Amino acid sequence: MQFIAFILIYPLLWMISMLPFRVLYLLSDFFFVIMYHVAGYRKKTVRKNLLIALPHLTAKERLEIEKKSYHHLCDLFLEMIKTLTISDKEMNKRFITKNIEVIKDLEKKGKSIALMTGHYASYEWSISMNKSFSFQGFAIYKKIANSYFDKLVRDIRSKFGATLITTKETIPTIEENFKKGHLGIYGFASDQSPKVSKAFHWGNFFGVSTPLQTGAEMLSKRFDMNIVFMRIRKVKRGFYEAELEILSENPTSVPNYEITDLFMKKLEALILEAPEYYLWTHKRFKYVK
Repeated sequence: MQFIAFILIYPLLWMISMLPFRVLYLLSDFFFVIMYHVAGYRKKTVRKNLLIALPHLTAKERLEIEKKSYHHLCDLFLEMIKTLTISDKEMNKRFITKNIEVIKDLEKKGKSIALMTGHYASYEWSISMNKSFSFQGFAIYKKIANSYFDKLVRDIRSKFGATLITTKETIPTIEENFKKGHLGIYGFASDQSPKVSKAFHWGNFFGVSTPLQTGAEMLSKRFDMNIVFMRIRKVKRGFYEAELEILSENPTSVPNYEITDLFMKKLEALILEAPEYYLWTHKRFKYVK
């Protein structure tokens, strides 16, 4: 059944990826109507998240952000499909890293790099940065149950040379590379909420005490990696800019969880600039104190 579903849907995805951007975003507008007005996809979760994170706004203001966030979500999904056939030239125009020299300078220091980011703006297209790296890039993701679609996602996200590793493969991969002296850049989306049973640290996010992902920080300490924060902004529809900031070049000298707290603080500030570009459909406040 998994294979049948794949062979039925894949040709459609390929045809969508061939559409010019103007038509692609018309399709996105149509998907918005289906997802938001008809299906009401995760509306309760989005409204709960917005109420917790932005209680200072009026209900009308939060509703406006809610609708814009669904528009952005549809854009994000179709942009990911577009990656199947997008050219390097087109991607270079649409996703720009303003200060890639931050990575290049760190690469000269001979240590692997943990690149921390959140589910904001175009985290999907950030994979295009890999073509500018000297080190091998590794993108960490959660495996999809359908093995055929999992392979499709891996192919899409590895288009620019990055190697995809699942969350379960992360520690063994970093450990093996460390032992062999292979230097890499590991991309962590560090804003998802871990299970309470696996939470090592509770910190503040939008003024709420909630369990935080500490994997990027603790693995950086364990394997002596530099840590960089990637701040992505949406310039306009279909165009994004990334900015890099060093969080620590010597994480073992920093008290535990301080880097994680700093990352969440910087991500929160970014989200507040334009809340509509955050992935509010995630159950980020599933566990709170």
